[in-house]
Amino acid sequence: MNAVQLIRNKREGKQLSADEIDFLVQSYTRGKIPSYQFSAFLMAGFLKGLDRKETAALTKSMLYSGIVIDLSSIKGRKIDKHSTGGVGDKTSLILAPVVAAAGVNVPMISGRGLGHTGGTLDKLESIPGFRTDVDLRKYKSIIKKCGAVLAGQTKEIAPADKLIYALRDVTATVESIPFITASIMSKKLAEGIDGLVLDVKTGSGAFMKRHEDALALADSLTHTAKAFGKRVIAYITDMNQPLGNYIGNWLEVYESIKILQGEKIDDLLELSLNLSGAMIHLGDKAKSIPEGIEIAKKMIESGKAFDKFLEIVKLQGGDVSFIKKPELYPKSKIREDIYAGKDGYVKEINSFELGMASIELGAGRFVMEDKIDPKAGIIFYPKIGQKVKKGELIAEIFTNKKDAVNHAKKKITDAVKISNKKIPPVKVIKSMVTYDLCALD
Repeated sequence: MNAVQLIRNKREGKQLSADEIDFLVQSYTRGKIPSYQFSAFLMAGFLKGLDRKETAALTKSMLYSGIVIDLSSIKGRKIDKHSTGGVGDKTSLILAPVVAAAGVNVPMISGRGLGHTGGTLDKLESIPGFRTDVDLRKYKSIIKKCGAVLAGQTKEIAPADKLIYALRDVTATVESIPFITASIMSKKLAEGIDGLVLDVKTGSGAFMKRHEDALALADSLTHTAKAFGKRVIAYITDMNQPLGNYIGNWLEVYESIKILQGEKIDDLLELSLNLSGAMIHLGDKAKSIPEGIEIAKKMIESGKAFDKFLEIVKLQGGDVSFIKKPELYPKSKIREDIYAGKDGYVKEINSFELGMASIELGAGRFVMEDKIDPKAGIIFYPKIGQKVKKGELIAEIFTNKKDAVNHAKKKITDAVKISNKKIPPVKVIKSMVTYDLCALD
C-alpha cells in the first residue's frame, strides 16, 4: 500500500478499508512512515470524517498494536466505566468498590488529569503509598483477590494510542469524535472487559460543551463497543456545575469516603448509584438497572462497599489509616473562604473556571513537569437554583501557593452568576442512550 495515495483518498472523502487503516497505523507506530504523513492522514480524517466502519477499524488497529489482557481465568463478568472527564468527578472511586462488593469484576485502567479536568490516577495517588503502576501479573492478581483494580495504562496497552494522541495534540486534531472514540475504546477493550458503562458529560466543565456533541460521541462509542461484541450503556450527564462539592485530589478521595460511609450528597450519590446499577446489571447480578441501583444502595448501607475500598487500597499499597481516619491527613498551609457578593439564586456556575482555579492552587498540571499538591483544591458549596444570601460562605480554598490565592479567588467568584429570579435546579442525568445487550456466552 501507498501512504500518499491513502492520504489522498481520505482527503477526497473516500472510505478507507480496515486493511488500509491498519497499514497506516501499524506503519506509523513501527516507524515505517514519518510523523508528517500520519499527521496528514489525521487532518484529512478530521476534516472529512470517518464513518462507523472506519472508526471501528481504527479502534481495532490501535487495540491490537499492543496486548489484550486475558481475564478468562477469573470467573464472572468484567465490567468497567469510562467518563469523558469533568470537575469534581470522583465516581470511579465510589463505584469500583460498590460494584465489586456486589460480585462484579471491575478491571479499571484510568488516566491522569487532562486540562481542567481531574484524573483518577492523581486522586488515588494522593493516598500515601497507593500504587497505580501495577504490572499485568499484579493487575490480574488484585482482581482475583478483591474483584477490582484501579491502575494506569501500561506500555503494553494500546501503545499506538499514546503515539497518535501526542500527534493529535500538536496538529489540532483532538476534537474529532472518531479519533476520540478510537482512543477511548482501544484502551478500554484492552482491559479484557465484557461490558462498559459510559458517562458522557456535557456543559461548561466538559470537553463536549454542547448536548448534541455529547450525544454524537455517546452514539459513536456505543456503536464501536457493539462492533466488538461488548455490552454497553451510555449516559449523558451534566457538567454545568461540579459533581459533589469537593475539587482536588485528596479532597475528592475524602468526599468518596463520605459517600461510601453513607453520607447523602445528592448529585454525586445519584450519579454514582446509577452508574453502579448499570454496571451491576451488565454484570448479570441484576435483571434491570433499577434493581442494580437497589443492590448498590445495599452495598453502601451494609458497609460492604467501604470495606471493599479498604481492601483495594491495601492491595495496591495504600495506607488505609488515612481512609479510616481521613482527619489525620496533612493539611494545606493556606485556607481561605469565599463569600457570596449578593442575595439571589445561583443562575450559572462556570465549571471550567473552577477547574482552572484548582490547578492554579496546585491540584493539577499546566505542563507535564508540574508537581501536583494532593492537598490543594476547593470545596464549593452552592448548586444551580440554590438561594444564597450576601456574605454566605460559597467556597473554601486550600493551597500551599501563597501567590495563587488572589487570582484563584477571583476566578471562583467570577465563575458564579447570581440572579434575582428563581432558577430551576439542574438534573445530573440528562438522558440514557438507547442500548442493546449483546448475547454473551
